[in-house]
Amino acid sequence: MRLVVARCQVDYAGRLAAHLPLATRVIMVKNDGSVLIHSDGGSYKPLNWMSPPCTLREGTTDDGVAEWVVTAGKTDDTLRIRIEEVLHDSAHELGVDPGLRKDGVEKHLQELLAEHTAALGAGMTLVRREFMTAIGPVDLLCRDTDNASVAVEIKRRGDIDGVEQLTRYLELMNRDPSLRPVRGIFAAQEIKPQARVLATDRGIECVVVNYDELRGIDDPSLRLF
Repeated sequence: MRLVVARCQVDYAGRLAAHLPLATRVIMVKNDGSVLIHSDGGSYKPLNWMSPPCTLREGTTDDGVAEWVVTAGKTDDTLRIRIEEVLHDSAHELGVDPGLRKDGVEKHLQELLAEHTAALGAGMTLVRREFMTAIGPVDLLCRDTDNASVAVEIKRRGDIDGVEQLTRYLELMNRDPSLRPVRGIFAAQEIKPQARVLATDRGIECVVVNYDELRGIDDPSLRLF
């Protein structure tokens, strides 16, 4: 991973246009090729970014200012970073990450859905749990009734970050000829409206799962209505 602290101006052009005026920011270039721009406050999310696959070219403008141009591999989106001053520039080898460890409920949800894949869709069958990708394990790899690959990301509460995580897995998995085409399912006990909108826009199916029903606790015979 490369970390650069710099006074920079950032312009994004593509499906939408965005401009970040000159300020001091952190530029993060990950080993998977992604480029992220962070500020010192406001949120843990980047101000702007380019997801892999993408290409980074370093050069200079006509007036001699350093400029990074990041182009997307599948679209015409472009991220231009005009660097007025570099305050820090370092590279670090992080090695293979063991992946996020689920809390008790998420881990149990994963186990239950692996045993009861019909809750994700009729005819769904499990290939394996914790299918490893270059950026971490996807919770479940399944196959549907058409024998197509399905990547399932499981959360207790589904938000935009979970959709982004599954999107990155799908981008990598769809490069593998033995797996593609791979579609995604975002499964959670509760899915926030914004996450559902983003998932739908990216062709990801949302499935709300009932933890108690999966555990066999929610017995319909005990209900009054």
